[in-house]
Amino acid sequence: MKTETDNRKLIAVVEDDADQRRNYCRALKDKGFSVVEYADRASAQKGLRRQLPDLALLDICLGNEMDAGFELCREILALSPGLPVIFLTERVDEIDKISGLRMGAWDYQTKPVSLSFLAERVASLLRLSAARQPEVITKTVQIGPLALNVDALQISWRDQLLELTMTEYRMLEALLKHPGYAVSYDSLMQATMQNYVTRNTINTHMRNIRNKFRQLDKKFDCIKSEYGFGYRWMASPQTGTPAGQPGISRPMDGG
Repeated sequence: MKTETDNRKLIAVVEDDADQRRNYCRALKDKGFSVVEYADRASAQKGLRRQLPDLALLDICLGNEMDAGFELCREILALSPGLPVIFLTERVDEIDKISGLRMGAWDYQTKPVSLSFLAERVASLLRLSAARQPEVITKTVQIGPLALNVDALQISWRDQLLELTMTEYRMLEALLKHPGYAVSYDSLMQATMQNYVTRNTINTHMRNIRNKFRQLDKKFDCIKSEYGFGYRWMASPQTGTPAGQPGISRPMDGG
């Protein structure tokens, strides 16, 4: 942990493998950085809210949480949009790399990685961070009481941030692209960016999304089921959300 008299840059390392975490921390300390380490999402969330680092090094899969690193990245960038984030992970699929970079990460490295290269990469990104303009502008789309931050991949309801998984975010974003229009199961399956998805999987995710909205707003009723077809984002009397044209469907991109 960096103290008040320590001017070294603070690097947060979030990695569930103890040996790998130890190696990363040693390489960074040898480079002259101050390091704080976390083994899971819960401890990282608590620590990062207490003190933000100058750069975060995140594994994506932490324990049984397949997208924990993605969730941490979104939370970090909500607190400090310009903070450099590096994903360091065994997940090599292009879609994971695209997702990581889209949500604002500065780099995506796949394991194994040279420790000397990693330390130099961290130093390089910190130099870039120091040279960047301090102001970071993000694009937010407002749909009634819902705010969609398309840069940070975040959705808020009545000024409260929804704690969504990446899969839930992608499905909800697919509905919000065309409020008032039905979105097919096929389009929602494609939105998950997963290899094997069934209608029951989509229904389960939608039920979880509704429950998360209702934890913030008991009157939430904007996600409508279209029996045998898919789902639709609709206004309710309480929300005033634009409803589009009820009863009229149009195809979604790729659907």
